Amino acid sequence: MANHAHAEWNPLREVLIHRPGIEMFFGLMEPYSFLYERAFSIDEAVYEHSTLEHALTEAGVRVRRLKRFAIEVGARHPELVEEFRAHAEEIVRYSGPKEMVARSRRAFRRNLDSFDAETLFNILLLRPSVVLRRHPGTRVILPKVELDGPLANLYFMRDQQALSAKGFILGRMAKPQRHNEPLLTGTLLGSAGMTIAGRVRAPGTFEGGDFMPLGRFALLGTGDRTNASGVRQILAMPLGVDEIGVVHQPTHPAIPGDDPDRMIDMHLDTYFNVPGAGIAVGSEVLLRTARVEVYCRRSRGPLVREPKTRTLSEYLAEKRFEVLALSTLEQMSYASNFLCLRDRKILAVEVEPEVDSVMEGLSQVARRNPYRYRALWGLVRQEREELRHGGFFPHTSRLRDRGIEIVPLNLRAITGGYGGAHCMTCVTQRAPS
Repeated sequence: MANHAHAEWNPLREVLIHRPGIEMFFGLMEPYSFLYERAFSIDEAVYEHSTLEHALTEAGVRVRRLKRFAIEVGARHPELVEEFRAHAEEIVRYSGPKEMVARSRRAFRRNLDSFDAETLFNILLLRPSVVLRRHPGTRVILPKVELDGPLANLYFMRDQQALSAKGFILGRMAKPQRHNEPLLTGTLLGSAGMTIAGRVRAPGTFEGGDFMPLGRFALLGTGDRTNASGVRQILAMPLGVDEIGVVHQPTHPAIPGDDPDRMIDMHLDTYFNVPGAGIAVGSEVLLRTARVEVYCRRSRGPLVREPKTRTLSEYLAEKRFEVLALSTLEQMSYASNFLCLRDRKILAVEVEPEVDSVMEGLSQVARRNPYRYRALWGLVRQEREELRHGGFFPHTSRLRDRGIEIVPLNLRAITGGYGGAHCMTCVTQRAPS
């Protein structure tokens, strides 16, 4: 199957999503360690995810759920199921009295052949192991189940890979909590026959929120989640463009020092996006701060870096993109994390319901570290008052005046994992340019 995305504004045809399940519960037991921004209601989050799926379906997009997709691919490729069985045997471990462990291991190996694709998927998702303890009495065994890093972030389906004009770039996650996600998604995409442009390998890291195809060129973010080795590997892949702008993760001017705050701009799509051809939406201050190195191809040779370095604002101006500026508070409230359905039609996060949670979280970190966050806290407080009078994204004259159609979504709970509509969708097909 040929899978391509030449530009973010080409009509969206198909996406792959993962409806969060019990793995999200374990993420909420320790949100910080599982890379969540804050705690939230699972019931509300699952409901919001269903509204995202419904909105996509209503827009004519084919939506595939990851678990169902895995079962379908497994039915067509029995060898893949056998591969997952072998992987499951590596994941599930037993500890305790020697004879009990031996019995349990033998039983598990026998039972593996009886496990269906959904059971194997859940083993890969939750990564369970069993601790056995014997107590006096007949068959009085108290099993304790331990989970080795359940994939609590899997519903952010943008990050494990990205779709280019020549197929998927398969990623390698920067954080150990997420290392096992692209092993699952990349294997399924490849087994389904989807086009693979390349895979980032160690020591490289790459996450899909850092890549944007923009027609004749593409942007590739680098920083906390996509490192220099990952960038070099991607620049060597056949991605169907002769120019790539490598955007360095910026530090917000209101934060002292040169160390970017990952919760301000973890990926490129957390502060920049495009709702249509020739139009960009982004944080005004971060676009002016982000440094861009431009790599161009001459004839049929490799991409070569140009001597001149620009800011992202300057680079977009060279490309004749009009920039619709976001305030810092709007950007922190997921305004730029919309999904383009077609040219000048976007599925956007309702910013106003997000503001209170974002403000509360920022006030806490400002109290703990006033030197680093006091100025930022003062800035967003001022912006909130201004936005109450002028309107919050996406309900602004900036979009209306340019004929941009909005499908708004209230994702107040599920964004607590740190991501919006763009982060939660793996684009598998856009219509040709």
